[in-house]
Amino acid sequence: MQQEIQTHFKTAFEQDVYKGLTEEPKHLSSKYFYDKKGDKLFQDIMNMPEYYLTDAEFDVLDRHKEEIISLFSEKNENFNLIELGAGDGKKTKLLLNYLSEKKIPFKYLPIDISQNALDQLKNSLQIELPTVQVSTQQGTYFEVLADIAKLTDTKKVILFLGSNIGNLLHEQAISFLSNVQQLMHEDDLFFVGFDQKKNPQTILDAYNDKTGITAAFNKNVLARINTDLGGNFNLEHFLHWEVYDPETGTAKSFLVSKKEQHVRINQLDLNVSFRPWETIHTEISQKYDDKTVAWLAQQSGLAIKTQFTDSKKQYKNYVFKKK
Repeated sequence: MQQEIQTHFKTAFEQDVYKGLTEEPKHLSSKYFYDKKGDKLFQDIMNMPEYYLTDAEFDVLDRHKEEIISLFSEKNENFNLIELGAGDGKKTKLLLNYLSEKKIPFKYLPIDISQNALDQLKNSLQIELPTVQVSTQQGTYFEVLADIAKLTDTKKVILFLGSNIGNLLHEQAISFLSNVQQLMHEDDLFFVGFDQKKNPQTILDAYNDKTGITAAFNKNVLARINTDLGGNFNLEHFLHWEVYDPETGTAKSFLVSKKEQHVRINQLDLNVSFRPWETIHTEISQKYDDKTVAWLAQQSGLAIKTQFTDSKKQYKNYVFKKK
């Protein structure tokens, strides 16, 4: 029988880990993959040949940058370019560079859960694009939505790249999109990347590379628990496992216990038991088609203004306006 959940936690990480490892089935949030080590692993993932998403979205932005920037800077008005989950900003820099070259007035507001990623991004921009005005903010997507609402005097262009929307179940995605919609004004734009349904093997390969980088990234949540919360997880006793359902378009990541084992997390005063082959669900990566995106938009009070795709038609960026 599981221990009663304690009522006082110092951090959201403590609370989420306790809750996730005492529920059935067990689960941990993918947002906790990201610390200094996790950031580096994700950068490695984005450079893998199997991880088509990065190249596909980069292709979208490169092929259509003039049209995209024309949308962003209609009437040649100043605007705030707000990026949710900015990461290292590799793809966004293509747009930032074009904006800078054309001397279009704007301010870049990258937002990310990882302060380390934001610091690296700001430092790189100071070197590569020193004329770009940058103001970083650390937090989750939902934590910063209220702050976005305060930017009422300037047009907002909100970026949500990398198919990060795919980490949300459809109901969560509708809630998220609805929250953003409520904070938008008539001229604001919401630019969102959606990975498209495609050959299931292509998708599986992207999340289960043979070199083990994705497995290390998935297991990094256990490494963080060991480091930050005094856990004693043996990472070798867990298997990274990926599944994809082509009907629903849902890819799921799991950590699977290879044996019966018991784990102690000192800071939570928690003992966790695992049965052989018991799972911890860590992430979903949703894939889409036009019909599904149109439904999400309709449910969220958004209208699709236009869309852009890559040369292989594997990925799309949709531009939404408030209805």
